[in-house]
Amino acid sequence: MDNSQPYKKSMNRRDFLKAGGLSTAALALGTTGVLSLGANNSLAAPVKHAKKGKAGFGPLVKDPGGMLDLPKGFQYRIISEEGGKLSDGRPIPAMFDGMAAFNGPKNSTVLVRNHELTGNTKYPVIGKNPYDKDNTGGTTALVIGPNRKVIDEYVTSAGTIRNCAGGETPWGTWLTCEETLEEGHGYVFEVDPHNPEGKLSKTPIRDMGAFSHEATAIDPSTGIVYLTEDGGPSFLYRFIPKDRSQRQGALQKGGKLQAAAMEEMVTASASKFYTGQKFGIVWKDVDPEKPTLEAKNKGCIQFSRLEGAYFAGGVFWFDDTSAGDKKLGRIYRYIPATNTLELFYESSEINDLEMPDNICITPWGDLWIAEDGDGINRVIGITPEGENYVFAENKLNDSELAGPTFSTDGKTFFVNIQSPGITYAIWGPFARKNAGRQRLMGHAAPPIHLAPQISDKLKGFAEVQGITELEAAAFHRHGMPIL
Repeated sequence: MDNSQPYKKSMNRRDFLKAGGLSTAALALGTTGVLSLGANNSLAAPVKHAKKGKAGFGPLVKDPGGMLDLPKGFQYRIISEEGGKLSDGRPIPAMFDGMAAFNGPKNSTVLVRNHELTGNTKYPVIGKNPYDKDNTGGTTALVIGPNRKVIDEYVTSAGTIRNCAGGETPWGTWLTCEETLEEGHGYVFEVDPHNPEGKLSKTPIRDMGAFSHEATAIDPSTGIVYLTEDGGPSFLYRFIPKDRSQRQGALQKGGKLQAAAMEEMVTASASKFYTGQKFGIVWKDVDPEKPTLEAKNKGCIQFSRLEGAYFAGGVFWFDDTSAGDKKLGRIYRYIPATNTLELFYESSEINDLEMPDNICITPWGDLWIAEDGDGINRVIGITPEGENYVFAENKLNDSELAGPTFSTDGKTFFVNIQSPGITYAIWGPFARKNAGRQRLMGHAAPPIHLAPQISDKLKGFAEVQGITELEAAAFHRHGMPIL
């Protein structure tokens, strides 16, 4: 199956060109169905530039197909569209969301994808072995060959509600999360893409909590799972498994669910140089059957609406999509080794970043953010060197971009348009893998013009206490009386 043509399913290629007023020569698609944004395309013109500096891949080039603007030298292929056909003839479900990529047989990539569906819908997830036959959410998988064309596409779990995001595991499975408070739902499920609709995929991990889940990320050094909540208010959780063997099914053996809080710590006596006042992150046990209520009653950190999560280089990254004075979003990082929470980025202008959603760290160490705001949504990059840039813009519609993930070899980037559901494979002159730079990103300062603004007094407090300004900003934004 080759879903490589630009989005306009009711038109053939000649009709598509005529409708757009383009000639075959001008579009320069070629016989592969791949849209290449290169210098030889007479329609290629920069429409948005990255910030000054050497970050990123240069200005974006206008896509003559009106789908996705990318930098010069990059190409995309549409590999899946809602309403198309899975390999067994069932319809491809709608509402594409979170994704992860795994190694497959014969140099293939297995892409696991969420479908944020609930209730009646035109293109539901139709499963053969659903968790709850009355619900339409779930996950699918795509097996993609080295030529970036789909070999197989199938349902991997079904019968769940609003499978929004989730996270991959170090052992090769996908944790899919229900974003709902409906009774009998609101759980995390483990999906093995190589054993679709198996027993594992319909067994809720109850100790991970019943709440409006968003995303997960696992610390591979400890096996601890970090979880975000998409609600109002939202809380940040971690799950400490009883079985830390990091293998399939281990999470179902149970564990302890905790929520993050800020508290004043016991310190040594004060001096004129040291106030004696110190705040830190503590983790409080919560009942997995009512975690939101307990987290609130125990004074845990209240966020606005948590979304994306990613773990790389010893650092857990997550974002609060509607936080801040202008409700444009914040990005945090938590460093387990030092138990440090920092406010890394706080958007203040729409053209900097609007409502961060799914996030990832690229194979070469940049932070990539998919937007979910009003109007044009983009993939934004931030470098360890303190620069930011735009990598992609969705020109089809105002729908969010979702599920950013890279193939394990780092050569292909996959991302979704949520509605109408489209999955892109994107490739071009990406940088090489660089684990050292990933670790550097976990401790780098944000771009100066994007960093949270704090007062001189707060800067002084951070210096006296021996904490970073980003850590002080996190405490201050969440109401701790540190001044």
